Amino acid sequence: MEADELEEMKKVDIRTVDISTLVDIGEIKINRELPKKERMLSFINEVKNPFCFICNGMVVKTSYSDTNESLENKLARLCIEMARE
Repeated sequence: MEADELEEMKKVDIRTVDISTLVDIGEIKINRELPKKERMLSFINEVKNPFCFICNGMVVKTSYSDTNESLENKLARLCIEMARE
């Protein structure tokens, strides 16, 4: 996949996207025994657009940052911050 293709995928508008072109991530199976890089490539190949997909019947748009912190840790931190308010 080329960088310009990924840039186009980032621009997808969830309000106008053709839902029939999106993949339901609940149907994706990733071999957890593969090295991290191969798991990421496998996910990208199966999901078609890593920035826009379906999860539990809902269209989801994501963005990614270059960090070693896991999504679980970020969500846990968010929950703690929200509980303080």
